[in-house]
Amino acid sequence: MIELFYTGVIIGILVSAPMGPIGMLCIQRTLSKGRWHGFVSGLGAALSDVIYAAITGLFMGLVVNFVEAHQQPLRIFGSIMLGAFGYYIFQSNPVKQLKKNREQKMSFVQDFVSAFLLTFSNVLIVLLYIGLFARFAFVFSASVWDVPSGLGGIAAGAILWWFFVTYIVSKLRRWFNIRGIRILNQIVGGVILSLSVVGIVYAFIE
Repeated sequence: MIELFYTGVIIGILVSAPMGPIGMLCIQRTLSKGRWHGFVSGLGAALSDVIYAAITGLFMGLVVNFVEAHQQPLRIFGSIMLGAFGYYIFQSNPVKQLKKNREQKMSFVQDFVSAFLLTFSNVLIVLLYIGLFARFAFVFSASVWDVPSGLGGIAAGAILWWFFVTYIVSKLRRWFNIRGIRILNQIVGGVILSLSVVGIVYAFIE
């Protein structure tokens, strides 16, 4: 059970570590809104990761068949969601955003939910889980404690990763002014929009 937990921690870190759209989103929010906004966004992504890990671990065969049978529509759906978030970030004004953050009391909830939805839209992440589960022989046995131990490890790994990333980025925050955050918004939004377009094009030409 302990070994399963530690293996889950490693898997949680490996799933979260690639600096994709969610990673850039958390960095952008850490710089423009503060460390805890970035961290809460990471928690939203971590919740989605744990849900997909549970689905993959408990229904491995069904998940593989479903993803293989619906790869094109799933990729299109995920790309559209990605594009919407990318456009929002690209056109956002950091001056208005900082003022809005002071006025809104539910901004942490919004950060959590938006990051969760963006991560959850990427159904193809189950393919990454399948590969990692196979690589580390991460299998739930008949023990009643295996599932909570394994999933708890994955959640702990993801949370530790986002805690570490937002801590490091927050230390660099003083090097960014309003203009720097605006440029970062445009870069991050542009990259995410580009990934969205590539995803849609790839879905149709594959």
